[in-house]
Amino acid sequence: MTKITIAIDGFSSTGKSTVAKRLAKALGYVYVDSGAMYRAVTLYTMQNGFIESDCFDVEGLISQLEHIEISFKLNEDLGFAEVFLNGENVEKEIRTLEVSQFVSQVATISEVREQLVKQQQSFGKDKGVVMDGRDIGTVVFPEAELKLFMTASAEKRAQRRYDELLERGDDVCYEEVLANVQSRDHIDSTREDSPLTMAEDAIEVDNSNMTLDEQFEFIVSLAKNKINSLHKKKRH
Repeated sequence: MTKITIAIDGFSSTGKSTVAKRLAKALGYVYVDSGAMYRAVTLYTMQNGFIESDCFDVEGLISQLEHIEISFKLNEDLGFAEVFLNGENVEKEIRTLEVSQFVSQVATISEVREQLVKQQQSFGKDKGVVMDGRDIGTVVFPEAELKLFMTASAEKRAQRRYDELLERGDDVCYEEVLANVQSRDHIDSTREDSPLTMAEDAIEVDNSNMTLDEQFEFIVSLAKNKINSLHKKKRH
């Protein structure tokens, strides 16, 4: 069957990763969480003292980029690939609110983006990939056969993120999470290098009032229709 590249972009906490994982599993595709890669670089930045609430040593981070190795390894028990930073499993550490507070700043650095985009493009060279992030349909895979742009109100997204962090046992308050979501929206949309914008040929999916299952069914039908139509074209 014809294989395609599926690019899923959108705002933070719109459930991009959740639906991308399910979609990849349903299609037998490779799933790549590009946001996790930026989170891993952010964790490295924090661990090495390059960023704090009132300062960011950008040059220091850039000088260390060649020493940052990010990989994904499938966890058979969990059913998805976990993120490794320089050989160490950092899946849990990169999902904290502390990392969330700095990730958009780290992602604005052109040298960071350039390095990660190259790696992301190498993951998709054989098609059959689902990747989610902020600039997948516009920068990483501008030729992707199916592009989706996920959105929802900031309040809905903050509530989802808050519930997720509480479930993990993190000590957070809703107002703090909402402020983080709004701050990330602003930084992601206004940065100079690859700002968060919807590709002209993307399909917008507003999931403010959709359940996870409703959203998945809608998206998997879009993917299957696209695959089938391309397959028919090739046969003719």
